[in-house]
Amino acid sequence: MKWNRGLETNTLRKIEGSLFIAPWVFGFLTFVAFPLGYSLYMSFHQVKITVNSVNYTFIGFQHYREILIANGSLLYEELLPFLRESAMMIPIILVFSLLVAILLNMRFPGRTLFRVIFFLPVIFSSGQIVQEFIAQGEGSLSIMETLRIDYYLQQYMPSAWVGPIQKVMNSFVLVLWYSGVQILIFLAGRQTLPPAVYEASRIDGSSPWNTFWKITLPGLVPYIFLNLMYTVVDLTGTLRRLPISAISWARQGKRKFTP
Repeated sequence: MKWNRGLETNTLRKIEGSLFIAPWVFGFLTFVAFPLGYSLYMSFHQVKITVNSVNYTFIGFQHYREILIANGSLLYEELLPFLRESAMMIPIILVFSLLVAILLNMRFPGRTLFRVIFFLPVIFSSGQIVQEFIAQGEGSLSIMETLRIDYYLQQYMPSAWVGPIQKVMNSFVLVLWYSGVQILIFLAGRQTLPPAVYEASRIDGSSPWNTFWKITLPGLVPYIFLNLMYTVVDLTGTLRRLPISAISWARQGKRKFTP
């Protein structure tokens, strides 16, 4: 009898666990696995959409040969510069968001107002507004022209990195505007850390610097990964909404680099 009861208990736990995980499995199969598999299937076919149906013609690796060998502009002129820009912007956005979230979590007059100010650009900054700001040169750092950083970048940096660095620095202020969601996530994560831990740390004589590295940062690791994923997805749209780079400005004669 005890063995049967134990078996029934284990069976019930497995059923309960399966029911709890079923929504995730269904969502993964429906919205992740199937789209990935279907996209892979279409990459080996020539897809033609008609009024009545969708026709697939098997072409093998033709698309991959076109992108990697025959016409490498899509990969080497679009994807690689985007990856370089992302590699520079992601750490900047994450560090900036984390520091601002820690500051906004402190108690000071007007804290709510500052939280609203940091989040408002996410709501009001449409693609057209961002393009107008960049066209007027409002998104760039003034130190770029004062110290002639663009000229030194062209002289001493590899040519493959000059364009992405200039584009990031010329849209630096505007890209930071898109940190509102990351700040909100870090702020919510910071508020989940128990105050008793910080009180115990202060009683033990820990400095704010040690408290940050030993308590705050380890507690925010899950939120750092969450913001990392969100920032990667968001940058695919953000950097495409910033189409005017320093190189295009130089070609248009809007900037002249003189030694």
